[in-house]
Amino acid sequence: MTFDASHTPAVDDAVFRMPKIDLHRHLEGSLRLDTLLAIAMEHDITLPALSIEGLRPHVQLTKDEPRTMTQFLSKFAVLRQFYRSEKIIRRVAAEVVADAAADNVRYMELRFTPKALNNIVNTDYRHVVTWVCEAANESARQHNMDVRLIVSVNRHESIEIAMLAYEAAIACRDMGIVAIDLAGAEANYPPELFRPLFDRARADRLNITIHAGEWAGADSVRSAVELGARRIGHGIRSIEDASVVDLLKERGIVLEVCPTSNVDSGSVESMAAHPLGRLHAAGVKTTINTDDPLISGITLSDELRRAMASFGFSTPDIRRQTLTAAESAFLPETERILLVNKFRNWLFPPGTRPLSAIVPPPALP
Repeated sequence: MTFDASHTPAVDDAVFRMPKIDLHRHLEGSLRLDTLLAIAMEHDITLPALSIEGLRPHVQLTKDEPRTMTQFLSKFAVLRQFYRSEKIIRRVAAEVVADAAADNVRYMELRFTPKALNNIVNTDYRHVVTWVCEAANESARQHNMDVRLIVSVNRHESIEIAMLAYEAAIACRDMGIVAIDLAGAEANYPPELFRPLFDRARADRLNITIHAGEWAGADSVRSAVELGARRIGHGIRSIEDASVVDLLKERGIVLEVCPTSNVDSGSVESMAAHPLGRLHAAGVKTTINTDDPLISGITLSDELRRAMASFGFSTPDIRRQTLTAAESAFLPETERILLVNKFRNWLFPPGTRPLSAIVPPPALP
């Protein structure tokens, strides 16, 4: 897989230095290769070779691998073997935040799946959620960035498991939990199967984001919106139905788009075929995110540079999408306004600010 390399060193540096927001990053897809190798050696996890390069093809998509949903998800099956203790879970949560900060991500909503982290530890989900929240929050303080947490559940697992994770999220809400997420094998498990979860979240005023329009069509996006999602994970196949595009625009629903991941997971054939540019041009609110930096071997800076090369976005276009991400952060209104103002001042300093960047942030639906 290749990408247009028409950017310049000056653009690369400007994108890296730009304060960034990542609204869609999975903890389980963001680990460090050297940390995984250290865990394997400490816990006698059998690997084909005791080296980073020996481990890489088992947890990261390499150049010649097929880009399919099955191949993409297979990496997570391997990664689930590494969550062996509270110490490990705290370590990886802290490192994911530190790695984002090193890429000048200044605000991140990090999602994680308690079930995935708990398969070996086998403890109360509240313990797992607490470990992630405490480690992520402390790492954020150390690296001068803002982090919030999203608890994610998988479609192929039972509603009972989902509700256990949800109860843990509510119990730890004051530790930075801002939303519940539904992820996984979209085509075979419609979101309606989890209606009790979303009914409860709405009653508890916890934000909802749902993976949709990634491996299933536009109807999946419509269903997610009807179930109360205020943001859609990916949502790229919305472009297949003009009425769904209109629905997103009418309700101000924001898409958490992850272009490289969409290619890697087989959702789209190539960057050239990716609909982000068309969705943005149609007036849908879009943001650019990483999804799984380890699996795809990327940073958020990489994603923004590729979006500029592939979709013709200018630097101001990228800044505006970052501002859209700030405006759609899952924060209480006063905190969200402060975040928007902070990013507006960083991205569009007074005296250089276009009219499109000085309107007050819209209220979330």
